[in-house]
Amino acid sequence: MQSVIEGRVYKFGDNINSDIIIPGRYLIYIDRERLGQHAFEMLGEGFADKLRGFDILVAGRNFGCGSAREQAATAIQGLGIKAVVAASFARTFYRNAINDGLPIVECPDLCSAVREGDRIRIDLEAGKIQLAEKEYEFPRMPESVRKILELGGLAEYLKTQLTL
Repeated sequence: MQSVIEGRVYKFGDNINSDIIIPGRYLIYIDRERLGQHAFEMLGEGFADKLRGFDILVAGRNFGCGSAREQAATAIQGLGIKAVVAASFARTFYRNAINDGLPIVECPDLCSAVREGDRIRIDLEAGKIQLAEKEYEFPRMPESVRKILELGGLAEYLKTQLTL
């Protein structure tokens, strides 16, 4: 994971729940690409393919609410999405995303300003997002969380902590 993430935005509204992100019938899979094939399919045929044209998801309040399924963050990564920015996240989704190595940022001010197709630049270390000429701040992640993201998730981080 890089500390600066840039790309095109796809914008969602409020209360995008984990059942919409990845339907329950696909929870038997753990593979990112396989889950990505079925991500957001409740929103229509070909929706996953549409999202592959974007780099960053931006949403309103309560993104990832609903079932506490770890595969929701994995499915988003399977689409090639580099990060998610929202006004707020369901706590379980937030932690699952960090554990899976998906950069996730709460920035309510950006959410109301950004439009689908806009390009943004997220600086995780500085706690800033650039949209055109305007900069939006968000709380910087603790170093320990940035390290988990940098290594690709909690499992990879734990491997570095084991002494055999």
